[in-house]
Amino acid sequence: MSDRTASVFRETAETTIDLSLAVDGTGEAEVDTGIGFFDHMLTAFAKHGLFDLELSCDGDLHVDDHHTVEDVAIVLGEAFADALGEKRGIVRYADRKVPLDESVVGVVVDVSGRPHFEFDGEFSQDRIGEFTSDMARHFAYSLAMNAGLTLHVDVERGVNAHHEVEALFKALTRALDDATRIDERRADDTPSTKGKL
Repeated sequence: MSDRTASVFRETAETTIDLSLAVDGTGEAEVDTGIGFFDHMLTAFAKHGLFDLELSCDGDLHVDDHHTVEDVAIVLGEAFADALGEKRGIVRYADRKVPLDESVVGVVVDVSGRPHFEFDGEFSQDRIGEFTSDMARHFAYSLAMNAGLTLHVDVERGVNAHHEVEALFKALTRALDDATRIDERRADDTPSTKGKL
């Protein structure tokens, strides 16, 4: 198996982001976005997906959290696409349902190279600290568009937005870990009848 790692640097008028990702990691994370709850979610994303993640983001938080969350998702998606390359030997499909206390979120993913996103459900509160709850949906969308994922997310139930968003991040990372694993039965084969993803 090749070294499935990637580093991406992105600078715009709104954010400056430096990110390194190892798909086959141990769950280590060093994250600083300036948004405490978002840092917590990205650390959980690394931990539960066993992805190693180093990320710093200097964003225009005096405006709001939108550009920081969106641009981090863009860069993380680009890093996944780069690290996975031709996606040879991967499982490709996965689904996970994760509870957090009263909340349950389901995620279905196809590492297809064809970006598509569907979302069902809503968050119980508008904000979690300095994090706008709906940015969790937008994070998943932006990640899917830039990593080339077909991604379906369903916030099935909950009464606490912290729990709902955290369950979303954990379901997403567990599904991504499952889908990006190497299936030894495939050897170096691409999991598509087209021969290419």
